[in-house]
Amino acid sequence: MTSPLTLWTGFVLAFATLSYATRFTEGKPPKDLLYRWSTFEGGLIQFAVIGAIVYGIAGLGRRRRLFALRRPTSWGLAIAIAIGIGVMMTLLSVVLNPVLHPGREQGVTPDRWEPHHAAAYVANGVVIAIVAPIVEELTFRGLGYSLLVRFGRWTAILLVGVTFGLAHGLVEAFPFLAALGAGLAYLRSRVDSVYPGMIVHGLFNAFALTVAVSGKPQSENILRACAAVWPAHSPF
Repeated sequence: MTSPLTLWTGFVLAFATLSYATRFTEGKPPKDLLYRWSTFEGGLIQFAVIGAIVYGIAGLGRRRRLFALRRPTSWGLAIAIAIGIGVMMTLLSVVLNPVLHPGREQGVTPDRWEPHHAAAYVANGVVIAIVAPIVEELTFRGLGYSLLVRFGRWTAILLVGVTFGLAHGLVEAFPFLAALGAGLAYLRSRVDSVYPGMIVHGLFNAFALTVAVSGKPQSENILRACAAVWPAHSPF
């Protein structure tokens, strides 16, 4: 019988391969992607499929334990680590943003606010700031970390960060995504729960979507590289 770790690894690597293939063959998504209802529908379908696959893999073990669906050992510690993640991402952007241009590579968030497409943008925002963090945290910091921690805590944290970055199919944004993924994995490891990571991830994406239409130049907006990249080029 195939082990959950083998199935999870195969799924994540297959998705990463598909994401990179889509990026290199189709290029950047259109700038109005988040103003389209089709993006909302595609995002829901994609995350439903991913969620079903991950749920099935976790079913080979104890789902609740593998997903870390339990109360955090300390909300205070979770808040402190969340602040640390924010500081880490800010420092990383200061160091690497002059060399890399992840926002331009990502190309998902629009350059300006278009009020007549507000409903579609908000709907896509719900997928990005609520649905995506839940599914991605269960996939990586829940199931992924639980399966990898047998190799050591820091090994699991680093591997979860790397696989999270690879799954998004980006090159210049990879260091930022891997760092964010590892930071969230560290949070999960310290508080023994996936819930704080969902909240931090959701707030991060929500803030990114807000900043994206605030008029801030894309070249200065590192947050754009880290929000909504899974639904941006859905293969489903």
